[in-house]
Amino acid sequence: MKPTLQGIAASDGIAIAKVYTLTEPDLTVTKVTVEDSEKEVSRLDDALAASIKDVELIKETALKNLGEEEAQVFDAHLMVLSDPELIGQVKDSITSNKVNAESALKEVTDMFISIFAGMEDNPYMQERAADIRDVSKRVLAHLLGVKIPSPATIKDEVIIVAADLTPSDTAQLNRQYVKAFVTDIGGRTSHSAIMARSLEIPAIVGTKEVTSIAKDGDIIIVDGLSGDVFLNPSEEVIAEYRAKAEAFAAQQAEWEKLKDSKTYTKDGHQVELAANIGTPKDLEGVVNNGAEGVGLYRTEFLYMDSHEMPTEEDQFEAYKAVLEGMNGKPVVVRTMDIGGDKELPYLPLPHEMNPFLGYRAIRISLNEPEMFRTQLRALLRASVYGKLRIMFPMIATLNDFRGAKALLEEEKAKLIAEGVAVSDDIQVGIMIEIPAAAVLAHQFAKEVDFFSIGTNDLIQYTMAADRMNERVSYLYQPYNPSILTLIKHVIDSAHKEGKWAGMCGEMAGDQTAVPLLVGLGLDEFSMSASSVLKTRSLISKLTLSDMQALAAKAINECATVEEVEALVAEAVSKI
Repeated sequence: MKPTLQGIAASDGIAIAKVYTLTEPDLTVTKVTVEDSEKEVSRLDDALAASIKDVELIKETALKNLGEEEAQVFDAHLMVLSDPELIGQVKDSITSNKVNAESALKEVTDMFISIFAGMEDNPYMQERAADIRDVSKRVLAHLLGVKIPSPATIKDEVIIVAADLTPSDTAQLNRQYVKAFVTDIGGRTSHSAIMARSLEIPAIVGTKEVTSIAKDGDIIIVDGLSGDVFLNPSEEVIAEYRAKAEAFAAQQAEWEKLKDSKTYTKDGHQVELAANIGTPKDLEGVVNNGAEGVGLYRTEFLYMDSHEMPTEEDQFEAYKAVLEGMNGKPVVVRTMDIGGDKELPYLPLPHEMNPFLGYRAIRISLNEPEMFRTQLRALLRASVYGKLRIMFPMIATLNDFRGAKALLEEEKAKLIAEGVAVSDDIQVGIMIEIPAAAVLAHQFAKEVDFFSIGTNDLIQYTMAADRMNERVSYLYQPYNPSILTLIKHVIDSAHKEGKWAGMCGEMAGDQTAVPLLVGLGLDEFSMSASSVLKTRSLISKLTLSDMQALAAKAINECATVEEVEALVAEAVSKI
């Protein structure tokens, strides 16, 4: 049987379950004059009560899955649902204007949203606008009798089907019930795909039309290994995929045996396999998958999961938890990478035509030195609890790096003067994601302690192709000879100065790219924790000298990405 749909295999695994569609309902409101105002007030009270029950359940699930800090947003939602001023105005509108509950609710909440959203100098009040918007949708849905889906309320084994999943949607997924997800849009490097790999659930993205053909309750098979989707398959196909799922589980059990091993090629060349994390909660997956360190700790989630700027103490506790949890293994912490598609309600950023190439990451940090100093102090204080490596993102020029390092040195000197213990063995490096930095790597290597290549951005910037744009996503080519040439220059430049070079982009765990990266001399590979054991197994079958010859041939003799893929496929088939 041919698959119903094909998409991009974004997270390994096979799942079979019922469809759960995660779609925005139609909340169109029609204003109606009513005779019985008391009945409308009663309908409103019922909808509020039902919404409170929903939010309490979501909060309970969020507490269990995500922790206390992330669940706090639902306390604000509960406050809105019982706010006497807001609810009182809705009821007054119903009785005085003789209108239905839906239109009164929408009119009043739209007014509050408009007022609070317009308070540009008060981030706290702007956040209240977002809370009212979310809550009013939920109450409206109950009044209109339509379902407003919430991943946190799922209590049956399902596969989510959605146009796309936001990071907050994905963060609410409980892997006990959500067995996989399929989306219309997205790529392997989209936030939802990366989080699926962290949750270790199968995912297929970029199918273009799954939401238009899948309905709630349909049986669906998701093959996260091939990108195939089957809707309402025959019993024979279900049996075939149950067998495939068992075979994949057996393969995972084999990989599990490598959990406590170091990573060596067949001829004894050692590399380091690390994992990417977003919060201290991700450490469990890092340890369970046998990673030899954390190659990328994305600290922006500390900022995104808070309603206000995280304090030095908040950050210190988070960094300390990760360093202690890794028991002396290295932890590369990337300083705040806000901007692009990651916004903060309490840090107003200018509207930009192209925010990914605009005011973001180190550019914000250098322009907001007090905010940056707070993060640096927290990192420096935490450094005595493990093996800390600090990495600055979005570095384009040597002056960017020098400016950031100068602030770090100033804060270090201040802490020592205050009698605060700071490690004397902190490596300071940069993320190579801007082509200008990659081309000038031989100069950067004289001043940094390490490089970590962020291929997600390096590739899209080099190819001038937005990786999230379906029309040009074919240009997101990790194995293009031009990309491989840039990577080789970065690694060679580091080695010439006695420094190490790592990679924290998704390419580091890409099974086609790994043989090439071994041959190019990459020292550290950092990836989703779920990819570590699979990659360790592959590297153990490779011979360094053969991979060096493979990489040289790919760069010097191949002209297209297709030629490189064929070259690697042939080489891997012989191992």
